[in-house]
Parts: sequence; C-alpha cells; structure tokens
Amino acid sequence: MKDRVLTKLIKVSKKRKWLRYPMLCVIFVFLGVCHFGRFLVNLIPRVIGVAFVAVIFLLSSSFALPVLLDIDMERKPELVFESDLEELLQTGELNEILLEDEEIVDDGLNGYETYDVNEVETYSLDEILLEHEEYLTSRAEEETQETFQQDEESMIFTADDWRLVLINKQHPIPNDYDFSLTTITGKMQCDERILEDLLLMLQAAKNDNVNLIICSPYRTDASQESIFEKHVRAYMNKGLNYMDSFKLASQETTVPGYSEHQVGLSLDIYTASHMTLDAAYGETAAGRWLAENCSDYGFILRYPKGKEYITSIGYEPWHFRYVGREAAKIIMSEGITLEEFWERYVNGQRQE
Repeated sequence: MKDRVLTKLIKVSKKRKWLRYPMLCVIFVFLGVCHFGRFLVNLIPRVIGVAFVAVIFLLSSSFALPVLLDIDMERKPELVFESDLEELLQTGELNEILLEDEEIVDDGLNGYETYDVNEVETYSLDEILLEHEEYLTSRAEEETQETFQQDEESMIFTADDWRLVLINKQHPIPNDYDFSLTTITGKMQCDERILEDLLLMLQAAKNDNVNLIICSPYRTDASQESIFEKHVRAYMNKGLNYMDSFKLASQETTVPGYSEHQVGLSLDIYTASHMTLDAAYGETAAGRWLAENCSDYGFILRYPKGKEYITSIGYEPWHFRYVGREAAKIIMSEGITLEEFWERYVNGQRQE
C-alpha cells in the first residue's frame, strides 16, 4: 500500500511541475509517518514483554503478592508459599541454610555485619542489669512482683494502642507512628516504654539461672536495609537467581519500612550456650524459659512454628515482640499470632 501511494504522489509531481516541491514535502511527511508507524508496531511486543516480566516478578515475590492481591493469609497460604518450600519453612531449615556460612547481628549503629560470635562485642546479662541496678532496686522496694488478674472478657484492645501496632509485610510502619528511644546498654536501644518490663524479664531469667544475651534490638533504616541485602546476597551466592533470592529473603526477614525492629519493640535473644539463631534454639533452656515466661512481662514469641502461612516469616524462637502484658497473656496462652489477635480482639470484637 505504501508503494502504491508513493507511486501516485511521484506521478502527480511529474505531471504538474508546479506541484513538484509541495509534493516532495508531502512525500517526506508520508515516509516519516510510515516509518514512525512501523516503529510503534515493532515496539508494542517489547512493551508487552517488559510488562509481562514485571508482573511475573511482582507475583513471584512473597512481599509484593499479598499487597497486590489483598489475600487472606490464613485461608490462602498456597498463594504465599510454593509447595516445595512450605516444609522447609515449618522445620526452620531455611534459617539453617541462610546461616550456614555466616552469622549476622546488628551492632546498633552500622547495620548488620558478618561476625565470629567469639569476637563480636556483646553485653552480658550481668552487664545490662548492673547498668540499671539502681532502678531495679527501687522497683523491687516498691513492689516485689506484679500479678496479672483481669477478666479476659472485659478487656478492650484498640487499634490506636502503641503496644499493638501491627507491622508486617502487609502493614508498613505507620507514617504517624511516634516513639522515643532509650539505651539498654552500650549501643543497644529500644522504645523507652518497654525498658521496664524488659529489665524485669532479664532479672527474672537471672534469678532462674537462665543466661540471656540480647542482640539486634532497635535497628535504623540503614540497618534493616543492610540485613535484607545480606539475606538476598547469601541466597544468590548459593546459586539462586535474584527473584528467587528476594522471595526467600523476604520470608526470613522483612523489607525496610516493614520491620518491628525499626520502632524498637522487637529484639532477638540468644544464650551463651547456643549462639546461633536457628530453630534448635527453641529447645535450649533459654529458648524454653522465654517461651514459657515472656508473656509475664508483655512479650510474645512473634514468629511461632506452624504459623508461617500467617506471618510469612519462618519459625524464629529467638525473636520477641512487646505487646503489653494483657495482650501477651492471651496470645501466648492461646498459641496465636499478633495477626490472629487483631482479628479476634482488637476494637473489642472478640471472635471465637
């Protein structure tokens, strides 16, 4: 068709000499339109290809998928985890794969670093308690032990309670969330409102001859970015492509802006006799003591075994989150997650 039109235009310019130059302009414009049209036709498959790859990447990411589809994490676990990964997540073997070559811990200022647990600077339970000895002494004089006695049915939990702020892969840190930090010891910090209960829990552990070591409490944005990148890189070093590495990393740790560590409400706790963050820690004396007693001081085991399809994070027996004593008692006694607690109790709507 282009050739026929071009032939007619040339014939017209030859028959009528006075139209030669105007026809040359018409021919020039016509050829330009033809070339531009061909360019667009050739470009469309490329645009479709790029869009297809982008959609596949988003849908294959466990971080992006729930956000895009707004899925029910409890009813549609198959959309979050591939069948061949679910068993690994529930057994905690993914944690062991990731930590096989290196251990990672937050130094409180410079983000995550690989380290030898025998060389890294840590603070013992005695050092932490000694730094706060004056406070603990005065606290003991006021009241030796607080008891928790309240009718569960009468409890009202509201969404604006800072202790219950829901932060996970589907719920980023709220823009208006405000908090102040205080020092645990050295470079370690946490939300100042949880320090009292944290110290009381550490003192109780010492009284029971349980040696606890805190690592990775409050993290800066840079710290969270660093740890996530290290998780991705660790999987890529094992031969996985970036997309698969990103997906697995997002099931082990959270993307910056979606981590409870960034608001000082969560901390990792291990012990001198088991200085590896893996599933086996849950079977140590320290791991068992924390699981049994943390709720007395307002803490919960944030990522329990068997709840990976809800939290989208593998079993982490070392990761504890502060929610307040009332909520912690319910969560730990019922064996539920913070996500499930929100569904059943927040805003006073108790659902069986």
